[in-house]
Amino acid sequence: MNSFSEYNTGISIQVSLSGYSFKVTDETGTKETGWLSADKIFTTKEFQKRYESVKISLLTPKFTLVPDQFFDATSIKEELGEVTKLNPDDNVEFVRIPEYGAVLVFSNTLGETLSRTIAQTVFTSDGYQARILPEMYHMIYALEECTEYNKILASYADGYLYLLIAQGKSLLLANAFRAPDFTTAEYFIFLSMRKLQLNPEVSSICFRTPVSQEEEMSLYRYFKAVEHI
Repeated sequence: MNSFSEYNTGISIQVSLSGYSFKVTDETGTKETGWLSADKIFTTKEFQKRYESVKISLLTPKFTLVPDQFFDATSIKEELGEVTKLNPDDNVEFVRIPEYGAVLVFSNTLGETLSRTIAQTVFTSDGYQARILPEMYHMIYALEECTEYNKILASYADGYLYLLIAQGKSLLLANAFRAPDFTTAEYFIFLSMRKLQLNPEVSSICFRTPVSQEEEMSLYRYFKAVEHI
């Protein structure tokens, strides 16, 4: 997966049930937003341009990582149904992650239309429409932006914490936790780190989703640094 550094212009858009946020990188630098409500989509001037790279992430908790050797494309719905609740009409897809010898099986069926509307609005310079992929997919490829050996990367929206922990090139955890508030999200972060024998006081945590000042200050009570990537 190509990073923005390989392009002159790029836009990365995160979509949740409650809205969206985006980051634009061009020759002038990088611009980021907080969460925006869905009614802003048609007045967002950045969506009226074309970019060399367009990435659209949907925060869906319906996913699982399957090692290559156990992956069977004919049974992906059954595979995903073993770890998350699916409805009979849920569409299930997969995307390969060869760098980690794994396949991400997922469903984008959340009852929302915002992600598809954005995909049909923001195009690449060549006129192509970006594929909507799960937040966890983009988190895996964003790990390289976490510079420490122990990499802790999170996203939080709509009452779900998305948590990815790795050591070097080895994935230790990739999961979504139901967390109705940020305090509960912090609990799952600390619980996961404790199980992996990682100490927050000597670790940095990276977030892909926007974090409020209050949430960031709360994290700083436990982590040596809080970074937004």
